Amino acid sequence: MGKVAIENIESGMVLASDVHDRSGRMLLGSGAELTQKHLVIFRTWGVLEVDIAGHGSDEGTDQMPADVDPLELIAAGQALAPLFRHTNTIHPAIIELVRLAALRKVQHGTV
Repeated sequence: MGKVAIENIESGMVLASDVHDRSGRMLLGSGAELTQKHLVIFRTWGVLEVDIAGHGSDEGTDQMPADVDPLELIAAGQALAPLFRHTNTIHPAIIELVRLAALRKVQHGTV
């Protein structure tokens, strides 16, 4: 299973885990085959991504470019931490934003 952004979801895909809205209310259970109606509901309730059966978690954007040193990435993330001190640092969107900012900082040599 792997997280897939709503923009990349198609009818006929099967959920690998339950889908919840932002407040934690369950919208659709795992194992359900998705329809266009489900996609509209997900967008309406602010669902950004879902776990899809058959999509590996290593296939997405989680892969780090080969030219990036993991230690530099950690250092960049720590240097950026003060910029995100007033955010919910455990929210998935903020985690991804910090990861992308740190990656950009490392790739552009500003660490």
